[in-house]
Amino acid sequence: MKVKRIVANIGTQDLAQARRFYQDVLGLDLLMDHGWIQTFGSETAMSVQVSVASEGGSGMPVPDLSIEVDDVDAAFVRMKEAGFPIEYGPADEPWGVRRFYVRDPFGKLINVLAHMNHKP
Repeated sequence: MKVKRIVANIGTQDLAQARRFYQDVLGLDLLMDHGWIQTFGSETAMSVQVSVASEGGSGMPVPDLSIEVDDVDAAFVRMKEAGFPIEYGPADEPWGVRRFYVRDPFGKLINVLAHMNHKP
């Protein structure tokens, strides 16, 4: 048996807000829409990972989701312009990532990050 995919599920009655945050601002593709469920992701391959943590690093709480992007600063600007609450950062962390924490429309704490050695 081999795990093929891991999907994070977030409950909401406001799918339009999901589309605004995950597609319009973060730029994810809408992979599936059945009216009651939308799946956002990338048409390109993504790695499968599950992280288990006692804290979020740098004294921060464990985020609900971590989303790796190619340009943290551009993502930060887009989130600020869209009015989503930034809770931390952007910060260059000692373990080699640049990141910020933002709340999605459903109160989930999202860690948006890029590995500093993979900057564009």
